[in-house]
Amino acid sequence: MIYPPRCTLCGAVVESDFGLCGPCWRDTPFISGLVCDTCGVPLPGEVHAGAEHCDECLRIARPWSEGRAAMRYHENGRKLVLMLKHGDRHDVVRPAAKWMARAAQPLLRPDTLIAPVPLHWMRMLSRRFNQSALLAQAVARETGLSCCPDLLIRPKRTQTLKGMSVEARHDMLADAIRVHPRHRARMAGRFILIVDDVMTSGATLSVAAQACFSAGAGEVSILTLARAAKDA
Repeated sequence: MIYPPRCTLCGAVVESDFGLCGPCWRDTPFISGLVCDTCGVPLPGEVHAGAEHCDECLRIARPWSEGRAAMRYHENGRKLVLMLKHGDRHDVVRPAAKWMARAAQPLLRPDTLIAPVPLHWMRMLSRRFNQSALLAQAVARETGLSCCPDLLIRPKRTQTLKGMSVEARHDMLADAIRVHPRHRARMAGRFILIVDDVMTSGATLSVAAQACFSAGAGEVSILTLARAAKDA
């Protein structure tokens, strides 16, 4: 009665903690139905047995096998990502992990090892937390799978990728992400699920996936809270 549950987005009173009110749920661009099997972006058409791929993933070679996203990076989806990333709204993590775990169901297997996209230590000092690590650990709790928060490290500091072309992003990120030497033995033949808050070009996720393969991972897939798309 004193502290009633509030909508994560608008603050309206709701029935349970860490949820959305009816209008915010309606206006949040959750991804469902037919999706690109590689990045998780929604596609027109009906769900069927075969895998489908978006134009971008047909044009750009992705090093990972499959990918999913919980929502589009648009309107309420963008608000939720920015609330977590720049607004210190850690209360977003719990519902986000539930949505991400649901989206990831087609990808999961018992030997999955979940790992977040890492931050450079200087970025970590300024931000004080890695939102991808918070999401990865929460998804692991939701699914009962293993998570290694520092499986990947980012020894090379890079400038912001905003506004860069896909090619420039890949060039900037070359060798920026590596597997932590202490955890290389855990990688051999494992299925790795890389978690990030949002996928735009996929350059960061590509470098992270390549680092996993260089350390002996058997297969790599990706999972994000949101997927940016041109039609968003």
